[in-house]
Amino acid sequence: MAEKIHSQYEELKAQINAHNYRYHVLDAPIISDLEYDRLLNELKRIEANHPEWIAPDSPTQRAGSKPADRFEKIRHPASILSLANAFGGDDARAWLERIKKIDDRVEQAKFVVEPKIDGLSVVLHYRDGLFVQGATRGDGEVGEDITSNLRTIRAIPLRIPVNSEQSSVVSVPKYLVVRGEAFIPNKEFDELNRKLEEAGEKTYLNPRNTAAGSLRQLDPQLTASRPLTLLVYQIVYSEGGKVPTSQWEILEYLKALGFPVTDVAKRFDDLDSAIAYTETWAEGRDTLPYEADGMVIKIDDLTLAADLGFTGKDPRGAIAFKFPAREVTTTLNEIGVAVGRTGVLTPFAMLEPVEIGGVVVERATLHNFDFIAEKDIRVGDRVLIKRAGEVIPYVIGPVVDARSGQEKTYQMPTTCPACGQAVEHFEGEVAWYCVNAACPAQLVRNIEHFVSRGTMDITGLGIKIVEQLIETGLVKDVADLFTLNKEQLLTLEGFAEKKAENLLGSLEQAKAQNLNRLLAALGIHGVGEVMAGDLSRNFGNLSALSKASAEELQQIEGVGPNSAESIVDWFAQPVNQNVVKKLKAAGVNPEMQKSEGKMQNGALSGLTFVVTGTLPTLSRDGVKEFIESNGGKVTDSVSKKTSYLVLGENPGSKAEKAKSLGVKILDESELKKMAEGLSL
Repeated sequence: MAEKIHSQYEELKAQINAHNYRYHVLDAPIISDLEYDRLLNELKRIEANHPEWIAPDSPTQRAGSKPADRFEKIRHPASILSLANAFGGDDARAWLERIKKIDDRVEQAKFVVEPKIDGLSVVLHYRDGLFVQGATRGDGEVGEDITSNLRTIRAIPLRIPVNSEQSSVVSVPKYLVVRGEAFIPNKEFDELNRKLEEAGEKTYLNPRNTAAGSLRQLDPQLTASRPLTLLVYQIVYSEGGKVPTSQWEILEYLKALGFPVTDVAKRFDDLDSAIAYTETWAEGRDTLPYEADGMVIKIDDLTLAADLGFTGKDPRGAIAFKFPAREVTTTLNEIGVAVGRTGVLTPFAMLEPVEIGGVVVERATLHNFDFIAEKDIRVGDRVLIKRAGEVIPYVIGPVVDARSGQEKTYQMPTTCPACGQAVEHFEGEVAWYCVNAACPAQLVRNIEHFVSRGTMDITGLGIKIVEQLIETGLVKDVADLFTLNKEQLLTLEGFAEKKAENLLGSLEQAKAQNLNRLLAALGIHGVGEVMAGDLSRNFGNLSALSKASAEELQQIEGVGPNSAESIVDWFAQPVNQNVVKKLKAAGVNPEMQKSEGKMQNGALSGLTFVVTGTLPTLSRDGVKEFIESNGGKVTDSVSKKTSYLVLGENPGSKAEKAKSLGVKILDESELKKMAEGLSL
């Protein structure tokens, strides 16, 4: 008898899940609400008698969890990336021309256009077809566990495939991770606000923030009360099964599994057709059932898209085509100045609060001081403000006809608003700088940069600890880090003997870092990793570099007039001279022989290398330094111009691309033999 009831229970579960799918995903219900409620009540009755049968895929479990105290962190199985933006057809075509130069297969590429929904990115995990975990995007590497809240969204299948007849047709990986965008449809958002207004409660400003806030409620019951849904568009990771390698087929595959997928997406044989389709939605955006700030144009061939790699953290295989922004006018009350990590002074507008697309804006960027002068923007002006999606609102210009004569012409500051030091400007550049390395406004970020992995590589100095050191007055510039002692560290919150000893040990190790890293760490305007290496090889130490003239500096390839001037000016500042003096006194004064570093006539001279995978003894930075020290060049992407691919364990797609292009492949030992001039 129990076996028969259990069979009925499983059938009832599948039936209700299928009706949920038809109602919330297909928008095509085949039973009434009354009939649905009867089925659900019957399921609840059986579960009350047999609670041991309740599983995570039961429809009753969508909002059954207790409120959480906090959200746990989840590391994504692959990076959840954002996209670079295009603001028109010309930008999109320029993107295509850039990636054509990287891989000539782009010439024959097809493109898929999908809506860029203004919602919250979520990541869904399925094991053996069962929904087991869900997270926010977070910083792209680590998100927050919002599984209980996501279960309340009825458009999310608790088990895939949703329809039993698909089980024999669609292959489901043992482990599948997908990405989607959660949102509140416009119609439901308006209805939610109407009900809140009638009840005398506070209404919400826009669907996006409401959706994001709803999914980050600690009580899933509150999330369940909001009209959330989602669309899924990407497979982040799969294991133990075959998935499509084309974006268009991915959408079809996801749909077959039972995920909600956009019906707006289309595939095109060329970019111009894709742009034309995108532009139709720029005009018809208000007909979409959700807020969208653009369309996404993706290369259909996902293998090609992956091979194209990244620019910074933006994948080259797709571009976000942003819709024209909405514009409003308001009063410019005052102009403030912010000081960034690199010392750049950036003006910003302090505005009479104004709503743009559901967001109340009180500040907007003014770009730079030249922009203020060119547009003749005055304090007290009526100004036109633009906001596009999540882009920071910015001032377009003044409404001159609205002037009363009381407006005041803006005078830019001659000293840094944070430290009082004179600001500087380099010919041909728009920006104005505070070049004081100890400027309070820059100090936290300066030290964060100084200790980062790519510069002095000082572990144990996160931003919270840096803030503590500055707030307590223990550190007033980067050199003060090397005078810290255990007694001082033990006065800080969170520090015990072991933690203090570890940090002091890391600081001691950092004293042995080479001149390249120190120069890159100091934050001199225009001096990055490459130029730091060139300066090190040409001057050998800080003392020699500090005495160099602009003319001498410009003799080095890659150092132009502005970079030369910024280096000379940095070392000319008394506060910076003091930092260098303190560093030397603390034992941070690396020397490099001019013959060290990159050898123009080394054994690897004239050769271009790409590295992939994990090498036995050399780190990624180590192999780069090894190749460059022997005259070679290291690039990120494999192309026909690549001389050799250096292959380690667990390589990425670069290995396959190298094989397809006929690029020669080396392991670490073969690379070392080549550097020694030995035949392979």
